[in-house]
Amino acid sequence: MTTATTQIPGYIPGTWQIDPIHSDATFSVRHLVSKVRGRFRTLEGEIHGAANVLDSSVRVTIAADSIDTNNQMRDDHLRSADFLETGTYPTLTFASTRIRPKGDAFLVDGDLTIKDVTRQITADVEIGGFTPGHDGVPRAGLTATFEIDRNDYNVNFSKVLETGGVMVGDRVSIQLGILAVLQDE
Repeated sequence: MTTATTQIPGYIPGTWQIDPIHSDATFSVRHLVSKVRGRFRTLEGEIHGAANVLDSSVRVTIAADSIDTNNQMRDDHLRSADFLETGTYPTLTFASTRIRPKGDAFLVDGDLTIKDVTRQITADVEIGGFTPGHDGVPRAGLTATFEIDRNDYNVNFSKVLETGGVMVGDRVSIQLGILAVLQDE
């Protein structure tokens, strides 16, 4: 790997705190014949930016009970033992294990834990850029996307429909929109 392949314009090594007000975790999953979209309202974490960006790491924690699909009854069901069992498993976590270049973007491998089940996933990460905020402190923007099979995490609830399909699909598309604030260099 050459240094040129890992340089990002405006990148500053250091500890970057995820700004929970300007960041979100969204998802979509097939429901009957369409898709349900939702989000988790509460997430936190940090990015430890190394001099060589490929040596950096990221950790994200999401409050499972902050799930919001704009339908209280569905959200309560998603918090129940049928799905996320938030009373027993209050967080979903991601911890990176490796960062690799992919053209102008990156692949971030890591451990995703849901309901105490940890599986390796790979997220496509697009860097939105770096800029000073209104207070002059540097900000970083990035978007991470990946897909999981919810059954891999013991989120198995579904019902077979009379037409032969299932009520809830197995594949869940997830996107993290992150704004991070530099804490130290």
